[in-house]
Amino acid sequence: MSDVLERLARVIEERKGASPDSSYVASLHAKGIDAVLKKIGEEATELVIAGKSGDAEQVVHETADLWFHTLVLLAAQGLGPEAVLRELERRFGLSGLEEKARRSRP
Repeated sequence: MSDVLERLARVIEERKGASPDSSYVASLHAKGIDAVLKKIGEEATELVIAGKSGDAEQVVHETADLWFHTLVLLAAQGLGPEAVLRELERRFGLSGLEEKARRSRP
């Protein structure tokens, strides 16, 4: 499944330098990081609303939108999904409470 994220990340990387008139990704990048962040906020809010509704199809749709826009942010920061997957792998096997406590320490 992570192959889908990697393929999508490659497409996003290719399109971020395209003409804003020809690509949604390029148009977001042309507007700057604040536009990307605003879009992530909108998608996160839509996912919360979908989650409250209990509509599984809508939850999947909104999660896909959020993940997509998160990949756009990662690309804008020079990162890809592999960085996030490595972080999740690092956390694997830790309890959530233990992992959170580790982040709290100086």
